[in-house]
Amino acid sequence: MNSANMLAEAFDRVGEAVHAAAEGLSADDLNARLDDGANSISWLIWHLTRIQDDHIAGVAGTGQVWLTKGWADRFGLPFDEAATGYGHSADDVAAVRVDSADLLLGYYDAVHEQTLDFVRGLDGRALDRIVDEAWSPPVTLGVRLISVIAEDLQHAGQAAFVRGVRERA
Repeated sequence: MNSANMLAEAFDRVGEAVHAAAEGLSADDLNARLDDGANSISWLIWHLTRIQDDHIAGVAGTGQVWLTKGWADRFGLPFDEAATGYGHSADDVAAVRVDSADLLLGYYDAVHEQTLDFVRGLDGRALDRIVDEAWSPPVTLGVRLISVIAEDLQHAGQAAFVRGVRERA
C-alpha cells in the first residue's frame, strides 16, 4: 500500500466514525450537552470538519468547502465565517445547533471528498514538504495530515461517547 492509499484509508475510517456517531439522531440528541461545559455531537462534528476543511485547503492551496460551497450560510452560525471552533467557550459550543444530522454529514462528506481528491494525488516525497514553519521543528505535510486524522478520530470518538450516554439515558 502506498502513502496516498494509506492516507485515504485513514480518512475513510474517520468518515465511518463520524457517520456512526451522528446518523439517525434527532436534533435534540445532536445538540444535547452532558453538562454546561461539555461539547455536543453537533459541535464536535462541526469542529472536526472545520479543522479538516481549513487544514486541507491550506496545504492543497484550495478554498475551504465551508466558504466556497455555501456551507457557512447553510449553518448560519453566529461566528466569523473563518471560525473553526478552536478556542471556543462553552457559550460558543452551545451556539452550534443543527436541525438534523443531514446538515452535519453533508458538510462532512463534502470536505471528505475534497480531502480524498487531495491525498490520492500525493506521493511519498510530497509528504516531506514543509507546510508550517511556525513550529520547531517545522511541520511537514505528512505530520499535518496525521495530526488532522488524529484530531478527527478523537472528536468522532467523543461524539460516539455522547451518543452512547444519550441512548442509555
